[in-house]
Amino acid sequence: MSYRRVLIVEDDESLCRILKRNLAAREIEAACAESVAAALHAVAVARPDLIVLDINLPDRSGWELCRALRARAIEIPKIIVSATRVTPERLAEFKPVAFLPKPFPLEALLRLVVQHEGTTTNAVC
Repeated sequence: MSYRRVLIVEDDESLCRILKRNLAAREIEAACAESVAAALHAVAVARPDLIVLDINLPDRSGWELCRALRARAIEIPKIIVSATRVTPERLAEFKPVAFLPKPFPLEALLRLVVQHEGTTTNAVC
């Protein structure tokens, strides 16, 4: 089982393009958003099954996106990808499917997207 629609919230255009291309090769529809504002719009329009979320974004933090979605009662699983250190408290607060510190192996992310079973694992890879 895999997620079918993934929103990649990442301001690094080349990384977003690579992720999108690799997900498309696995028949997963992927869209990119470069900011929290763009992500909120994309969520409202496309309703993704999963968000791959960077923490450091140009307009606000990825954590603020999580809070905004929570305030709107929108629950979408998230995989956090970040070069920023993430505390156990943050992981406990937002309960992502996984946290991948940058740089991460592409295959690790693809496995998480393609082979999930619909459960939250709070995995740190």
